[in-house]
Amino acid sequence: MAAQTHLFRCRSDNYGVLIHDPATGATAAIDAPETSTVEAALKATGWNLTDILVTHHHADHTDGIADLKAKYKCRVVAPHAELSKIKLVDETVREGDKVSVGNLSANVIETPGHTAGHITYWFHADKLAFAGDTIFSIGCGRVIEGTMEQMWNSLEKLRDLPGETLVYCGHEYTLANIKFAKTIEPENKALLARAAQAEKQIAVGEPTIPTTMEEEKAANVFLRADVPSVAAAVGLAGKSPAEVFAEIRTRKNKF
Repeated sequence: MAAQTHLFRCRSDNYGVLIHDPATGATAAIDAPETSTVEAALKATGWNLTDILVTHHHADHTDGIADLKAKYKCRVVAPHAELSKIKLVDETVREGDKVSVGNLSANVIETPGHTAGHITYWFHADKLAFAGDTIFSIGCGRVIEGTMEQMWNSLEKLRDLPGETLVYCGHEYTLANIKFAKTIEPENKALLARAAQAEKQIAVGEPTIPTTMEEEKAANVFLRADVPSVAAAVGLAGKSPAEVFAEIRTRKNKF
């Protein structure tokens, strides 16, 4: 049986996600932004929390861990490189490791940049990627602890996932990201189509995620730093993709 997911809003603009294995009843929360909304999601679905899969150490992704672990006795899985920054971890993982949630299996992909040890969980058989704050719908996370080159390499890893992969990210930033992307690729047809779609979704209170990797490759300017027209648009024709990405990310920081 295929994995089931339940997406919910939390805090001011975070997304939380539950992933559930109907064959075994196992359920994982992807990060734990806060206790109350995770518990509300569990109540709404009738699922029992068995695991928390942490993408990175920031408080808006980890604040609910202590209370949830105390109540549900769930396993906490986190990036090996961030063990010292995340409390109550039972298991650490790094590049190439696998994590099971019941009969579901995820590959661990190290995606540093936003934080030094950020990871993504890719449930390959179910075509689901939980990417935290590395990639957003039409955007990417700020480069806080890593380097611009690291972040570009992380985005390349994610871009290489199959096009049909459903991408779940940690925040609802789509409209703001689209507004910025249009300053660089104002005539990108995929971007304009995504803008129209997102505006309709937001207007009726629907989330703009998950998105697909195929959609992101076509419309997300942060994944397109190796496209010659994008490099030219930021005045860096002929420069390396990492340099082009750094310019795009720097512009977004100031936008």
